[in-house]
Amino acid sequence: MSQLNGKIAVVTGGARGIGKEIVKKLEEAGAMVIVADKGIHADKPQTLHFTVDVTDRRAVEQFFQSVTNRFGSIDILVNNAGISTMAEVLEMEEEDWDSVMDVNAKGVFLASKYAARQMKIEGNGGKIINISSQAGKNGYRYMGSYVASKHAVLGLTKVMALELAVDNILVNAVCPGIIETEMKRTERIWGGKLRGVEAAAIEAEDHSQVPLGRTGSPKDVAEAVLFLASNAADYITGESINVTGGMTMN
Repeated sequence: MSQLNGKIAVVTGGARGIGKEIVKKLEEAGAMVIVADKGIHADKPQTLHFTVDVTDRRAVEQFFQSVTNRFGSIDILVNNAGISTMAEVLEMEEEDWDSVMDVNAKGVFLASKYAARQMKIEGNGGKIINISSQAGKNGYRYMGSYVASKHAVLGLTKVMALELAVDNILVNAVCPGIIETEMKRTERIWGGKLRGVEAAAIEAEDHSQVPLGRTGSPKDVAEAVLFLASNAADYITGESINVTGGMTMN
Protein backbone atom coordinates (compact mmCIF):
# COMPACT_ATOMS: atom_id res chain seq x y z
CA MET A 1 0.00 0.00 0.00
CA SER A 2 1.50 3.36 -1.00
CA GLN A 3 -1.35 5.84 -0.92
CA LEU A 4 0.62 8.20 1.34
CA ASN A 5 3.97 8.04 -0.46
CA GLY A 6 5.92 11.25 -0.01
CA LYS A 7 3.66 12.55 2.77
CA ILE A 8 5.12 13.85 6.03
CA ALA A 9 3.02 12.92 9.05
CA VAL A 10 3.32 13.89 12.70
CA VAL A 11 1.67 11.78 15.40
CA THR A 12 1.57 13.11 18.95
CA GLY A 13 1.51 10.48 21.67
CA GLY A 14 2.68 8.00 19.07
CA ALA A 15 5.02 5.92 21.20
CA ARG A 16 2.47 3.41 22.50
CA GLY A 17 -1.15 2.29 22.50
CA ILE A 18 -3.42 3.69 19.81
CA GLY A 19 -0.76 6.15 18.72
CA LYS A 20 1.77 3.42 18.06
CA GLU A 21 -0.70 1.57 15.83
CA ILE A 22 -1.50 4.80 13.97
CA VAL A 23 2.21 5.29 13.30
CA LYS A 24 2.44 1.73 11.96
CA LYS A 25 -0.53 2.17 9.61
CA LEU A 26 0.70 5.49 8.21
CA GLU A 27 4.16 4.06 7.63
CA GLU A 28 2.72 1.02 5.88
CA ALA A 29 0.85 3.43 3.59
CA GLY A 30 4.14 5.07 2.63
CA ALA A 31 4.24 8.15 4.86
CA MET A 32 7.32 9.44 6.63
CA VAL A 33 6.15 9.56 10.25
CA ILE A 34 7.57 11.69 13.04
CA VAL A 35 6.49 10.80 16.58
CA ALA A 36 6.15 13.54 19.20
CA ASP A 37 5.76 12.08 22.67
CA LYS A 38 6.58 13.09 26.22
CA GLY A 39 7.97 9.62 26.90
CA ILE A 40 9.77 7.64 24.22
CA HIS A 41 9.25 3.89 24.02
CA ALA A 42 10.64 3.37 20.53
CA ASP A 43 11.12 -0.15 19.21
CA LYS A 44 11.46 0.89 15.56
CA PRO A 45 14.75 2.71 14.99
CA GLN A 46 13.67 3.88 11.51
CA THR A 47 10.86 5.96 13.03
CA LEU A 48 11.87 9.46 14.08
CA HIS A 49 10.98 10.20 17.70
CA PHE A 50 11.11 13.57 19.43
CA THR A 51 10.50 14.26 23.08
CA VAL A 52 7.83 16.97 23.10
CA ASP A 53 5.50 18.18 25.85
CA VAL A 54 2.36 19.14 23.94
CA THR A 55 1.33 21.51 26.74
CA ASP A 56 4.49 23.62 26.31
CA ARG A 57 3.82 26.29 23.69
CA ARG A 58 7.45 27.07 22.96
CA ALA A 59 8.42 23.39 22.69
CA VAL A 60 5.54 22.69 20.30
CA GLU A 61 6.34 25.71 18.12
CA GLN A 62 10.02 24.78 17.93
CA PHE A 63 9.20 21.16 17.15
CA PHE A 64 7.04 21.99 14.13
CA GLN A 65 9.58 24.50 12.89
CA SER A 66 12.26 21.82 13.14
CA VAL A 67 10.12 19.35 11.21
CA THR A 68 9.55 21.77 8.34
CA ASN A 69 13.19 22.86 8.32
CA ARG A 70 14.25 19.23 7.98
CA PHE A 71 11.57 17.81 5.69
CA GLY A 72 10.19 20.87 3.95
CA SER A 73 6.54 20.22 4.76
CA ILE A 74 3.93 18.83 7.09
CA ASP A 75 1.08 17.07 5.33
CA ILE A 76 -0.68 15.20 8.15
CA LEU A 77 -1.05 15.84 11.86
CA VAL A 78 -2.64 13.27 14.15
CA ASN A 79 -3.39 14.70 17.60
CA ASN A 80 -3.39 11.52 19.63
CA ALA A 81 -1.65 12.48 22.90
CA GLY A 82 -4.04 12.09 25.80
CA ILE A 83 -4.34 11.19 29.48
CA SER A 84 -7.17 10.34 31.85
CA THR A 85 -7.93 10.44 35.56
CA MET A 86 -10.93 9.08 37.44
CA ALA A 87 -12.75 10.77 40.31
CA GLU A 88 -16.18 12.05 41.20
CA VAL A 89 -16.47 15.71 40.26
CA LEU A 90 -17.00 16.72 43.91
CA GLU A 91 -13.80 14.90 44.88
CA MET A 92 -11.68 15.80 41.87
CA GLU A 93 -8.43 17.64 42.55
CA GLU A 94 -7.85 20.86 40.65
CA GLU A 95 -4.41 19.64 39.55
CA ASP A 96 -5.96 16.55 37.97
CA TRP A 97 -8.52 18.64 36.10
CA ASP A 98 -5.79 20.97 34.85
CA SER A 99 -3.43 18.21 33.73
CA VAL A 100 -6.12 16.42 31.70
CA MET A 101 -7.39 19.61 30.08
CA ASP A 102 -3.84 20.74 29.34
CA VAL A 103 -2.84 17.57 27.49
CA ASN A 104 -6.14 16.61 25.88
CA ALA A 105 -7.46 20.03 24.88
CA LYS A 106 -4.64 22.59 25.04
CA GLY A 107 -2.27 20.08 23.45
CA VAL A 108 -4.58 19.67 20.46
CA PHE A 109 -4.90 23.45 20.15
CA LEU A 110 -1.14 24.08 20.24
CA ALA A 111 -0.13 21.28 17.88
CA SER A 112 -2.89 22.19 15.42
CA LYS A 113 -2.02 25.88 15.54
CA TYR A 114 1.64 25.46 14.66
CA ALA A 115 1.16 22.60 12.21
CA ALA A 116 -1.58 24.49 10.36
CA ARG A 117 0.56 27.62 10.18
CA GLN A 118 3.23 25.62 8.37
CA MET A 119 0.66 23.95 6.12
CA LYS A 120 -0.70 27.38 5.21
CA ILE A 121 2.75 28.74 4.38
CA GLU A 122 3.49 25.74 2.16
CA GLY A 123 0.15 26.20 0.36
CA ASN A 124 -0.48 22.52 -0.35
CA GLY A 125 -3.31 21.95 2.10
CA GLY A 126 -3.14 19.24 4.72
CA LYS A 127 -4.97 16.89 7.06
CA ILE A 128 -5.45 17.32 10.80
CA ILE A 129 -7.00 14.35 12.57
CA ASN A 130 -7.92 14.71 16.22
CA ILE A 131 -8.41 11.67 18.43
CA SER A 132 -11.45 12.52 20.54
CA SER A 133 -13.59 9.81 22.13
CA GLN A 134 -17.07 8.44 22.50
CA ALA A 135 -16.77 10.37 25.76
CA GLY A 136 -16.74 13.52 23.63
CA LYS A 137 -20.38 12.86 22.78
CA ASN A 138 -21.68 11.38 26.03
CA GLY A 139 -21.18 11.65 29.77
CA TYR A 140 -19.58 9.02 32.00
CA ARG A 141 -19.42 8.82 35.76
CA TYR A 142 -16.05 9.52 37.39
CA MET A 143 -14.53 10.87 34.17
CA GLY A 144 -15.50 14.54 34.33
CA SER A 145 -12.16 16.02 33.24
CA TYR A 146 -11.67 13.49 30.43
CA VAL A 147 -15.23 13.88 29.12
CA ALA A 148 -14.96 17.68 29.20
CA SER A 149 -11.62 17.61 27.38
CA LYS A 150 -12.92 15.35 24.61
CA HIS A 151 -16.03 17.51 24.11
CA ALA A 152 -13.60 20.41 23.73
CA VAL A 153 -11.68 18.53 21.05
CA LEU A 154 -14.84 18.01 18.99
CA GLY A 155 -15.77 21.67 19.27
CA LEU A 156 -12.29 22.77 18.24
CA THR A 157 -12.38 20.34 15.32
CA LYS A 158 -15.52 21.99 13.94
CA VAL A 159 -14.13 25.51 14.34
CA MET A 160 -10.79 24.69 12.74
CA ALA A 161 -12.52 22.94 9.85
CA LEU A 162 -14.44 26.14 9.11
CA GLU A 163 -11.48 28.47 9.51
CA LEU A 164 -8.95 26.39 7.59
CA ALA A 165 -11.13 25.25 4.68
CA VAL A 166 -10.01 28.20 2.58
CA ASP A 167 -6.48 26.79 2.74
CA ASN A 168 -7.66 23.24 1.92
CA ILE A 169 -6.62 22.06 5.38
CA LEU A 170 -9.15 19.41 6.35
CA VAL A 171 -9.85 18.84 10.04
CA ASN A 172 -11.70 15.80 11.33
CA ALA A 173 -11.96 13.72 14.49
CA VAL A 174 -12.04 10.04 15.33
CA CYS A 175 -14.10 8.98 18.35
CA PRO A 176 -13.00 5.62 19.73
CA GLY A 177 -15.29 3.71 22.05
CA ILE A 178 -14.04 0.99 24.37
CA ILE A 179 -10.56 0.21 23.05
CA GLU A 180 -8.20 -2.28 24.67
CA THR A 181 -5.23 -0.16 25.72
CA GLU A 182 -3.08 0.40 28.78
CA MET A 183 -5.19 3.46 29.61
CA LYS A 184 -8.38 1.42 29.44
CA ARG A 185 -6.95 -1.22 31.79
CA THR A 186 -6.00 1.51 34.25
CA GLU A 187 -9.51 2.95 34.07
CA ARG A 188 -10.96 -0.46 34.87
CA ILE A 189 -8.81 -0.71 37.99
CA TRP A 190 -9.79 2.74 39.21
CA GLY A 191 -13.37 2.25 38.14
CA GLY A 192 -13.52 -0.86 40.27
CA LYS A 193 -12.29 1.08 43.29
CA LEU A 194 -14.80 3.85 42.75
CA ARG A 195 -17.81 1.68 42.06
CA GLY A 196 -16.98 -1.10 44.50
CA VAL A 197 -16.94 -3.79 41.80
CA GLU A 198 -14.22 -5.91 40.24
CA ALA A 199 -12.49 -4.97 37.00
CA ALA A 200 -13.82 -8.18 35.38
CA ALA A 201 -17.36 -7.08 36.11
CA ILE A 202 -16.68 -3.69 34.53
CA GLU A 203 -15.24 -5.38 31.44
CA ALA A 204 -18.35 -7.55 31.14
CA GLU A 205 -20.48 -4.43 31.44
CA ASP A 206 -18.42 -2.79 28.70
CA HIS A 207 -18.95 -5.72 26.35
CA SER A 208 -22.67 -5.78 27.01
CA GLN A 209 -23.00 -2.20 25.74
CA VAL A 210 -21.31 -2.87 22.39
CA PRO A 211 -23.53 -4.33 19.65
CA LEU A 212 -20.54 -6.06 18.07
CA GLY A 213 -19.89 -7.75 21.41
CA ARG A 214 -16.20 -6.95 21.86
CA THR A 215 -13.87 -4.17 22.84
CA GLY A 216 -12.06 -2.52 19.97
CA SER A 217 -8.37 -2.68 19.19
CA PRO A 218 -5.90 0.11 18.42
CA LYS A 219 -5.88 -1.20 14.84
CA ASP A 220 -9.60 -0.42 14.52
CA VAL A 221 -8.88 3.22 15.35
CA ALA A 222 -5.78 3.39 13.17
CA GLU A 223 -7.74 2.22 10.11
CA ALA A 224 -10.16 5.15 10.52
CA VAL A 225 -7.23 7.56 10.85
CA LEU A 226 -5.64 6.13 7.69
CA PHE A 227 -8.87 6.69 5.78
CA LEU A 228 -9.08 10.34 6.87
CA ALA A 229 -5.40 10.87 6.02
CA SER A 230 -5.82 9.43 2.52
CA ASN A 231 -7.12 10.96 -0.70
CA ALA A 232 -10.34 8.99 -0.19
CA ALA A 233 -11.33 11.61 2.40
CA ASP A 234 -10.47 14.73 0.38
CA TYR A 235 -14.07 16.04 0.56
CA ILE A 236 -14.59 15.40 4.26
CA THR A 237 -13.97 18.05 6.92
CA GLY A 238 -15.50 19.03 10.24
CA GLU A 239 -16.71 15.48 10.86
CA SER A 240 -16.26 12.92 13.61
CA ILE A 241 -16.07 9.21 12.87
CA ASN A 242 -17.28 6.82 15.57
CA VAL A 243 -15.17 3.70 16.09
CA THR A 244 -17.32 2.16 18.77
CA GLY A 245 -18.65 -1.17 17.52
CA GLY A 246 -22.08 0.45 17.23
CA MET A 247 -22.13 1.71 20.81
CA THR A 248 -22.47 5.37 19.82
CA MET A 249 -25.14 6.23 17.28
CA ASN A 250 -24.98 10.06 17.27
